Amino acid sequence: MTSTEKKHRIIFIDLMRAFAVIQMVQGHTVNVVLDNNYRVSEYPVYALWYFMRGMTAPIFLFTAGVVFTYLFRLVDKPFFKNPRVIKGVKRALLLIFLGYLLRYPTWSVFDFRYVTEESLKTFYTVDVLHLIGCGLLVILFLLFISEKIKISDYISFGLTSLIIIFISPFVYTINWNNILPAFLAGYMYPDTGSLFPLFPWLAYLIMGGVLGSYLAKNPSAFKTVNFSLMLGIIGFGLILISMIFDLFTHELGYDNIVYSATPNIVFFRLGFVLVMNSIVSYIALKVETIPRFIILVGRNTLLIYVIHLLILYGSAWNPGISAIWENSFSGWQSFGAALVMLSLMTLLVLLIHLFKIRNKQLVT
Repeated sequence: MTSTEKKHRIIFIDLMRAFAVIQMVQGHTVNVVLDNNYRVSEYPVYALWYFMRGMTAPIFLFTAGVVFTYLFRLVDKPFFKNPRVIKGVKRALLLIFLGYLLRYPTWSVFDFRYVTEESLKTFYTVDVLHLIGCGLLVILFLLFISEKIKISDYISFGLTSLIIIFISPFVYTINWNNILPAFLAGYMYPDTGSLFPLFPWLAYLIMGGVLGSYLAKNPSAFKTVNFSLMLGIIGFGLILISMIFDLFTHELGYDNIVYSATPNIVFFRLGFVLVMNSIVSYIALKVETIPRFIILVGRNTLLIYVIHLLILYGSAWNPGISAIWENSFSGWQSFGAALVMLSLMTLLVLLIHLFKIRNKQLVT
């Protein structure tokens, strides 16, 4: 690791990224292969797994927002002179492109003659890659606005997140299929089959930007117990707010709204994510270094995401495990499958890292 990397290395963020990746891979794997007979909430292990699976996306999105904004704010230059702008736009477009590629409806690339309406609907589905791609563009826009009208990131990010959180239930009441083309309607609500429409999921990414900006402006803050305590207090505060909102769910008209779009669940998940960050940042205070492979896993989230989805769900060009063993494994078999998938992804990252080192040595 270079001296610059060491200087700006925030161990607890590396740990959170690695944790999010592990949760993502094992969650998808178990969800594909676990027999439906074992999906019973009365089983404590399944209930815990199901709860944590619901927290994976918020952790993943929040951490992505933290890292992107932190790296952007480390460069003390005007917006259009900041190299992170071009990098961010390229990254965003790549993510959106890969999101569509993973769901491409035909193996022949340009021949859509035999594409069914159902396959086309799947192609238009908005998944986490589309969401993060759009989220990075939104964060860049907010960073530009903050600079132009001279307000802090906390205000621009915080207000935008709150607006998204509170209008999401009303956005979901609109039939966007009657207003927008199918490929755009999927970005607005889940009735098109989208797993991660912009509302309310953008809020997790943007709120991560608040913490990223804070860390960049306060480079030593994460090395203190007070920082961990602050995250914990804010996290529990948000959970308390979510419980208060729960009491007024009926009065606010949220009864028939998709659960993930209600402010109470968004505040709860944001609070949980902050509490997790609080715990991990406190543990990281006692840690000087972490194994290199953990950093590599966190850095290669996109590669891991794409490859493990191709293995599990397949694509227009390859069959996936879901076509062979979907919902056919016992609990222990599913646990074993998750371990195998995690091992394969770690091995893949390590091999690519070794290849890069060898390639560099050959050049020099």
